[in-house]
Amino acid sequence: MDKVVYIDHAATTPVHAKVMEAMLPYFSEKYGNPSTIYGLGQQARQAIDEARRSVAGVLDCAPHEIIFTSGATESIDTALKGVAFANQGEGNHIITSSVEHKAVLSTCHFLEKFGFEVTYLPVDEYGLVAPEDVERAINEKTILVSIMLANNEVGTLEPVADIAHLIKEESKQLKRKIFFHTDAVQGAFWFDLNVDRLGVDMLSLSAHKVYGPKGVGVLYLRKNTPFLPQQKGGGQERNLRGGTENVPGIVGMAAALRLATENREVNSNYCQRLRDYFIEGVKSKISDVYLTGHPELRLPGHASFCFQHIEGEAILLHLDFANIAASSGSACSSGSLEPSHVLSAMGISPEAAHGSVRFTFGPENAREEIDYVLPVLSEIVDRLRAISPFSPSKKA
Repeated sequence: MDKVVYIDHAATTPVHAKVMEAMLPYFSEKYGNPSTIYGLGQQARQAIDEARRSVAGVLDCAPHEIIFTSGATESIDTALKGVAFANQGEGNHIITSSVEHKAVLSTCHFLEKFGFEVTYLPVDEYGLVAPEDVERAINEKTILVSIMLANNEVGTLEPVADIAHLIKEESKQLKRKIFFHTDAVQGAFWFDLNVDRLGVDMLSLSAHKVYGPKGVGVLYLRKNTPFLPQQKGGGQERNLRGGTENVPGIVGMAAALRLATENREVNSNYCQRLRDYFIEGVKSKISDVYLTGHPELRLPGHASFCFQHIEGEAILLHLDFANIAASSGSACSSGSLEPSHVLSAMGISPEAAHGSVRFTFGPENAREEIDYVLPVLSEIVDRLRAISPFSPSKKA
């Protein structure tokens, strides 16, 4: 196939044409600094205000509860540090899961250096967090819980609303608030983000996962949540996040999120059909392969596998030669020689984990592309197994 078959939408997405159209004037025509008082600057300020209202409408929250950031990593880091340090007088215990994105885990490791105690909850063989494990982990020192909405590597959907309910009940028992954050990056394109239905106090998003630009994200921070700003500067974002605002990016973030919301049902149904067709094709054409993540509670466009006896990185290189773009797991961790922490937490052996490949679909993908990918993938796996020192025939 002459064109690239792009099936790595969990890593990033192309900027939608309507999003690009919305952004363009703020690069060269309406380029004013939104902190200035003259007309050109106030055009930019108005654009940010409109974007904030738009994002708030998607999350069904107040506009002043929206903070624009440089991306989900900053949103997550800011949320966890900001609430942890602001509530240190109430306690020092944080709960998260062992399958969170490295943005969460790295920040938790950082906080441990400052006297915080972190509980990393186990998951089952599908990568699912049990709400009762969260409940059991809460103690008199717990101030913060962070559980992702959907896993980026295996696509499993976590029971965020159920966890939120238990946290609220435990908060009543303790007679003080335990704050709940969710990394909603992978779920934003597919699911309702109403923060009250989810039951969260903080929620992190990234534009480039929903057909928006890279370098911009959102942190939802519920009103009256004690919070210590982590980036000081000129007082932007109501003194909660300093730095001149990325006006084109913010406009693009709002436009992309609104488009995703308007087309959610159609896109989800279409991509789920593509995903299921691909999964059945892989299972029927390739032996010694198994689907990772929950078989039903998973992202509509997400299919991840472990191909036994071979390396996932080798599969990806050969796919690339055939103009097919996929991933070995988290795009942020590609190139690491360590097995996936997500697959390890699910009980998958290091040998099997090294054979992991993730395929993630978007609405621009077509069934014809899958019909091209399946035989190519099957031939690559057969060829690599024929020369692999780990294949059963070589061991015999």
